[in-house]
Amino acid sequence: MAELKHAKYIVTDVKQDMKLPQYRIGALKAQQRPAGQSTRVMWLDDQVVPGAFYTECVWFLPGMGSEKATVEAHTHSFNEVIAFFGTNYEDLHDLGGEVELWLEDEKIIMTRNFLAFAPAGMKHGPLIIRRVDRPIFHFTVGPGKEYG
Repeated sequence: MAELKHAKYIVTDVKQDMKLPQYRIGALKAQQRPAGQSTRVMWLDDQVVPGAFYTECVWFLPGMGSEKATVEAHTHSFNEVIAFFGTNYEDLHDLGGEVELWLEDEKIIMTRNFLAFAPAGMKHGPLIIRRVDRPIFHFTVGPGKEYG
């Protein structure tokens, strides 16, 4: 895409050499799976495209459920949207699995597609992907220049 005038604004691969906060280190290691099972597919921040805000895109594939948190409890200095979407074309609201998300000290179990808003300073997590029956697409986005 180098021949395109605005190619620098198009991201087609995951960011290399990511430096994540401690509460995400275990999640990164858990997502380094054998070929064909890698789940993180896109990452955008100010280091990837100057001026961009933080965005992460992940696929969770059938059988990837666990009782272990993929993200521990934490806060940000920016608002964050946390999203999960299933791939059941017969029921477009069916998550195709089960996700446990904590907002402050409230445990929320989701089996339907959802968007969750975590205002700046709100403790959120742990996040546990308990069951994945069909592929689930997950993304997070926040106006911070990098995740942290």
